[in-house]
Amino acid sequence: MIFKDIWLDVKAVQERDPAARSALEVLILYQGVHALIWHRFAHWFYKHHMFFIARLISQFARFFTLIEIHPGAELGHGILIDHGAGVVIGETAVVGDNCTIYQGVTLGGVGLNKGKRHPTLGNNVTVGAGAKILGAFEVGDNCNIAANAVLLKPLESNVTAVGIPAKPVKKDGVRLPKQQKYASVEMLGDTTEKIAELEEKVTRLEALVEKLSGGTAPSEAGRPSEEEQ
Repeated sequence: MIFKDIWLDVKAVQERDPAARSALEVLILYQGVHALIWHRFAHWFYKHHMFFIARLISQFARFFTLIEIHPGAELGHGILIDHGAGVVIGETAVVGDNCTIYQGVTLGGVGLNKGKRHPTLGNNVTVGAGAKILGAFEVGDNCNIAANAVLLKPLESNVTAVGIPAKPVKKDGVRLPKQQKYASVEMLGDTTEKIAELEEKVTRLEALVEKLSGGTAPSEAGRPSEEEQ
């Protein structure tokens, strides 16, 4: 199974990296693939409770590839870690099949509690260079996290998120309305009440003006009659 996953990782690089020329080149020269190979063996030892050996392997991998993947992390197959330097993947992180991770990405935890504390990525997720996904939540299938984004909340499938903190800007390939156009129910309720109050005040003022002008319309009040002229 390990060797099958390694082969799928190599094929993923060939398919998704335009610079890749052959499977042999990818296997020998690509540090992202090397990091995944080291990790798959380290994870095997981790699952069999040989934690020291598992961590030793991951530290060797980190030294040679500049990519740090905790041996406890669960990675699917067909993963592309492109360039890879500075990538950090935490112990309880889960990465689905056919994901693409660029350099400087962190799949990190928040807080010091044990247990699930790192994100779970679905299948076919792309995480741009320098992006940070922090916390124990899920990112749905086919999502895109923009470069340098900081994602702190779950995402539905087929969503593109950008910014700090990251917010959805596309869903199913369709651009979402700008955040400024959204208003909460409470805000809409307050606005409606204020408009009603203003309308009531205007009505009272019009009635008062009409009364003071002796029943004459405000526009005609104070205008001299034809006899006076």
